[in-house]
Amino acid sequence: MVSLLKLAKVTEEGVRFLSPHDGSPMLLTPEHSMSLQNSIGSDIVMQLDDVIAVTSPDFARIGEAIHRSVRWLDRCIAAHQYPERQNLFCIIQGGLDLDLRRQCCEAMVERGTPGIAIGGLSGGEAKDEYCRVVDTCTSLLPEKKPRYVMGVGYPEDLVVSVALGADMFDCVWPTRTARFGNAVTSTGTLNLRHSSYASDFSPIDEGCTCICCKPASAGGLGLTRAYIYHIAAKETAGAHLLSMHNVHYLLNLMRTIREAITEGRYPEFLKEYFGTLYAGKKDRYPGWAVTALQGVGVDLMED
Repeated sequence: MVSLLKLAKVTEEGVRFLSPHDGSPMLLTPEHSMSLQNSIGSDIVMQLDDVIAVTSPDFARIGEAIHRSVRWLDRCIAAHQYPERQNLFCIIQGGLDLDLRRQCCEAMVERGTPGIAIGGLSGGEAKDEYCRVVDTCTSLLPEKKPRYVMGVGYPEDLVVSVALGADMFDCVWPTRTARFGNAVTSTGTLNLRHSSYASDFSPIDEGCTCICCKPASAGGLGLTRAYIYHIAAKETAGAHLLSMHNVHYLLNLMRTIREAITEGRYPEFLKEYFGTLYAGKKDRYPGWAVTALQGVGVDLMED
C-alpha cells in the first residue's frame, strides 16, 4: 500500500490494486486479509490498516487513515476465525503528529488486541522524530502486551527503541544489505566486497557464534572475510551466507538485550554497545541516540 501506491486506491471497502504482473484488478479487504492469515496459520496476525507515507504533509489524510484503520480493526476482529491460537495485532498510525498518535493509541488500546504494533515509520523521517513517536506511543500502551515497531532493523535503532519501551521488530535490511556484500558486526557494517578484505583471514565478526563464523572444530563453516570477498561479487552463495550471518547477529543482539534487561543492567549494556561500535570515540555517537537515551535516564556521554 506504500511501495505500490501508484497501483492502489484505498476506499472504505478496502484496497484496490492493479496487479504489478498483468494489470488485473485486485481487492484486499480487512476480511480477506484475515482469511489469508488464518489460512496460513501465522502465530501473529496483523490487521489491515490504512497506511500512508510517514512524511506526508497531508494532515487531513493522516487523520482519515487513523479513523479508517480503527474501523478496519473492528472488521478484522469480527472476521478473525482463530483468536484462541492466532494473536491479532492492531497497528498504530498517525504519521509524525504526536496528538494524532495519541488519539490512535487510545482507540486501538480500547479494542484489547493481544499485541500492539506501531506502524508507519522507517519511511524517511529523521531519527529524532522517529524516537519521539516511539516514546509517545509506548508510554500509552499496556505494559503486559508486546509492542512491535514495524520496519525497523538497524542495530542502533533496535537498542534505542528497546530503551524507549519497544519489544519486537522486523526489517528486510539484514538480508537486503547482504546482497550487496555487507556484513553486520559489533563494530559496524563491513562491505566485504572491498579489496581490503581480500587477504583478511579473520572471521566475519570475531566472537560471533553463527554457523558461518564458528570454526569447523566447533561445528561451523569457519568462513573468513577473504572467502566472502572472493565469492560475494561472483556467486549468490555470498549473499546467502551473509544473510545467515546478519540474521544471526540481530537475533543474538536481541537475546543479549533480553539478558541485560532481566539482569537489571541495560543502561550499562547500552554504554558498552555504543563504546564498542564507535571504538570509544564519544564524539562520533549519533546525536539522536544520545538525546533519546537521555530522555529515559541513560547518559551515553557519562564516564
